[in-house]
Amino acid sequence: MLLLHLALVAIIQGLTEFLPISSSAHLILLHHLTALPDQGQTIDIAVHFGTLIAVITYFREDSKKVWFGLIKLLQGNVLTADSFTALCLIVATIPAVIFGLAIKLLGYDILMRDSILLIGITMTGFGFFLWWSDSKGKQTTDETNVSWSLKNSFKIGCWQALALIPGTSRSGITISAARLLGYSREEAVNISMLLSIPVIIAATAVSIMDNYVNSTEIDFQVILIALIFSFSAAYLAIAVMLKFLKTLGFLPYIIYRIVLGIALIFWTVI
Repeated sequence: MLLLHLALVAIIQGLTEFLPISSSAHLILLHHLTALPDQGQTIDIAVHFGTLIAVITYFREDSKKVWFGLIKLLQGNVLTADSFTALCLIVATIPAVIFGLAIKLLGYDILMRDSILLIGITMTGFGFFLWWSDSKGKQTTDETNVSWSLKNSFKIGCWQALALIPGTSRSGITISAARLLGYSREEAVNISMLLSIPVIIAATAVSIMDNYVNSTEIDFQVILIALIFSFSAAYLAIAVMLKFLKTLGFLPYIIYRIVLGIALIFWTVI
C-alpha cells in the first residue's frame, strides 16, 4: 500500500470517527470515487486502534474511572458511581452488538457499503435529525445535569445501533439521542465519546477475528504508520469540536452533512 493511500485512509478515519459526519460513509466514498483499493482488515484494525487510543488519551480521567468501575463491577460492586457508569456503557453497547451481528450474518453489511444513494439519504436525513434534536434540546442549559440511568443508556444504545448504517454517524446519532433526553451539548458529546470506547473495542475485535480467519499477512510498519496518523487526526478532531462547541455548536457538521447528502442523491439519481 502506498504511503499516501495509507495516510489518507488513516486521516479520514481519525477525523471523521468522532465528528458527527460518519467515518464509514467517507471511507466508502473514498473507494467509490477514486481508483484506490480497499485498505483491508489489517489497516482497519490499526486505524480503529489509533482512534481508540486518542479518545482514551483525551478523556483519560473519565476513561480511568470507567476502567476501575469495570473492575469493581466484575467484583459484584454496582454501588459506586464508577461501576454504575461502566454498567451503563455496557447496557448502551448491547443493542449495537446484536444489530451488528445480525447485519453481518445476513450479509446486509456488504449490500449497504455498495449504495451511494443510501449514504446520501442517511447523511441528509440524520443531518436534519441532528439539527432538530439539538434545537429541541436548546431549552436545556449547559449547567443542567441529567444523571446517567440504565433506561437512558439503553435508549441511546438503541439509537447508536442505527450507526451501523453507512452515513448515519455513531457520534451524530448518540449526540442527537442524548440531546433529546435532556443532556446539554457538552454532556451529550462526553457521553458519545465514552460510548465510542466499547464500540471501537468491539469493532476492532471483529476485525481481528476476520483477519485471523483470512490469515492476512501483517506488516507492522504499515500498522504503526496507520495508527499514528489515525491517532493524531482523531485527537485533533476531538479537540477542535470541543473548542468550538459553545460558539458554533453542531451547525458546521449539519450543513456539511446536508450539502454532501443532497449532492450524493443527485449524483446517483440524475
